[in-house]
Amino acid sequence: MRVALINPRWSFEGSIYFGCRHPHLASEFGTTRQLLEADGHTVLLLDAHMFDLSHADVRAELAAFRPEMTVITTAPTYLFWRCAQPELRICQELVSAIRDLSPRMVAVGPHGSSTPRTALRKLDVDMVIMGECEEPLAELAGGSEEVSGSCFWQGQEIAVRGGPRAARFVDTPPLVWPAEMIRRHRHHHHRFDAEPDAPGAEVEASRGCPYSCSFCAKTHFRDAYRRRPVDAVLREIDGLVAQGVDYIYFVDEIFLPNAELLAGMAERDVRFGVQTRIDLWTPDMIRALGRAGCVSIEAGVESLTVEGRAALNKKCRLSTDELAERLLVAGDNVPFVQANLIEMPDDDEETVAAWRRRMRDAGIWANDPVPMFPYPSSPAYRSLWGECDDHAWERAVDYYLDSFCTMSDLQDDRPLRLDELEATAP
Repeated sequence: MRVALINPRWSFEGSIYFGCRHPHLASEFGTTRQLLEADGHTVLLLDAHMFDLSHADVRAELAAFRPEMTVITTAPTYLFWRCAQPELRICQELVSAIRDLSPRMVAVGPHGSSTPRTALRKLDVDMVIMGECEEPLAELAGGSEEVSGSCFWQGQEIAVRGGPRAARFVDTPPLVWPAEMIRRHRHHHHRFDAEPDAPGAEVEASRGCPYSCSFCAKTHFRDAYRRRPVDAVLREIDGLVAQGVDYIYFVDEIFLPNAELLAGMAERDVRFGVQTRIDLWTPDMIRALGRAGCVSIEAGVESLTVEGRAALNKKCRLSTDELAERLLVAGDNVPFVQANLIEMPDDDEETVAAWRRRMRDAGIWANDPVPMFPYPSSPAYRSLWGECDDHAWERAVDYYLDSFCTMSDLQDDRPLRLDELEATAP
């Protein structure tokens, strides 16, 4: 089968989107491509964001390729599935531009995972995959008509088969990316210690998270914690270094201490960044992280009170002072450390301001507390409204805009409501 995998050229004007706007490697499609090619399929991996391709450019590429199945993702790579933009405007525009070029159109991503019927209707595709998409797409290409974790049209009705899928992941071989894609990847995600002078890349050493914090929208995708063998991860990194990469960002939901991986990284001439919880790292392991080449840590602290962290279901065993001490150790060993804060009613404004000054004086960046967006599929959403229905994304955006008078320092403009954002799409 001839299969096209498309990462759209993203634009987020008016969106509540919190993620990075630069292009990143679409690891969900990297793994899917290797599975499909191993089964003998012909694959076109078309990253419109990385290559700055318009909808017309994508259409021209597809017309030349003549796909039998076309797959688009509704969020910019696995790294941002947990904080995806609520709107489907860009995907709607792209599907409208290419719909006639493929007999089967499939969508993957967090929108179809949480609200499959809504995604199917809004996008005018034939099917959406719920959950992690690599294995279901391989099954579809192989001719299976009963793929678990799918939502599709059955005549004039919508059918749902099974629930969100989870991939094995642990046997994922080293990913190999086209040289031109790596050459164009000039962004070093979440790196602030140096300006990039060589390509960057993203690598997935683990998937999922053993915790269930209320703000995290991972329930319908990338939920259970799994870890790849260190040897496979290091061989993938060696391949990237051979292509000129000198900075890796681990897209793991939570980068947990792994002495074997850190020892392997220390032997390689490459820097890297991670997102983690600082309470899970002992001072000795933090120092080992720095020796391994880590130059960026994004650490989830979220709240400065025991009550606030309990409300977020953090299950944190350290006090606020102990968290600060771990962050200070990290600041002594890693060039850039960020402590993420969420706006919580139990956190006194003056206490937060004083704590942020203390961190800033120590060279650690702590953000102005961010209003929490109740992503569909997150425990926060379910505590407010129960399980997701067809209007979950609209309800979450309306709640967010009605609840907060000011946005976070991560957003430039006040976001628009979902119907406004999607009004111009076909």
